[in-house]
Amino acid sequence: MHVLVSGGAGFIGGHLCRRLLNEGHTVFAVDNFDPYYDRAMKEEGIADLSGRSDFHFFEQDINNTAFLQSILDGRSIDALVHLAAKAGVRASIENPVGCAHFNITGTQSMLEFARKMDINTFILGSSSSVYGDNEKVPFSEGDAVHNPISPYAASKRSGELLAHTYRHLYDMKMYCLRFFTVYGPRQRPDMAIHKFARQLLEGRSITMYGDGTSSRDYTYVEDIVDGIIATLHRAKQIVEPEYEILNLGGSETTQLRELIEALGEALGIEPDIERRPVPPGDMERTYADIAKAQRLLGYSPDVPIEEGLERFSDWCQGYYSDPECLFDG
Repeated sequence: MHVLVSGGAGFIGGHLCRRLLNEGHTVFAVDNFDPYYDRAMKEEGIADLSGRSDFHFFEQDINNTAFLQSILDGRSIDALVHLAAKAGVRASIENPVGCAHFNITGTQSMLEFARKMDINTFILGSSSSVYGDNEKVPFSEGDAVHNPISPYAASKRSGELLAHTYRHLYDMKMYCLRFFTVYGPRQRPDMAIHKFARQLLEGRSITMYGDGTSSRDYTYVEDIVDGIIATLHRAKQIVEPEYEILNLGGSETTQLRELIEALGEALGIEPDIERRPVPPGDMERTYADIAKAQRLLGYSPDVPIEEGLERFSDWCQGYYSDPECLFDG
């Protein structure tokens, strides 16, 4: 299978590219190395892939579809996994126009590129943020998602609607995968687990927003990759075009204060906590109902939070073994 991965140097993208290559697929990856976080972390994530003949990487903006068409024209692409995005709830509040440009216009560009290139399988990396402050838990794909509480959430829901439009107009296979708080090696530094780990390793207090009772469905990155791979396999087996929204989560919740305690244990450091008010746009909880993904994909996450934090901590301590790296931004 020939797979194009947008955001291929990002956190999830790098892990996905490696898995696809290890399973014998040919990968075309595109990433613009957005300066939202350190380029070196992205480069480290795909450094071992660069010499492979079955890995083709292009540094380019996803909205430059003319460039992508020029380099891929004549090549057969079986599926496009669209992971490129301007990430972060708080960042989207600070820069809503940039969020819309990459997450809405960028998704539109990728869908149109897929249509022009006759790529009939499109997988969109969506987010649990689309559920907003849903009172019903666990969150199910059939729940109403009309009330996003951040520009990021609204942009992800917009991407799902655009995907539905292209499925209707062009008979493409469309899969919108709602990821639930993904973590693991090379996680974005702005996300809670990575940020907390850096604060602990630097000997600083952990900044905890709220009273610590907010909860998340934390999902280890390899479990997410399992779900994406299973979706690709499903698309290959299904003859008729379809549109599916699927939750990919760990299907269990962890309170924030419990997470901090477990991370401290994994790193062997006692956390000192500094409480701050909850910022706007933050959800009170996320919790995935994964029954649909289990039924359609055979999806079954198998990395519990304690094990995942141990794996992340091992990577984190190795990556930041040079003390200067901790204070470079």
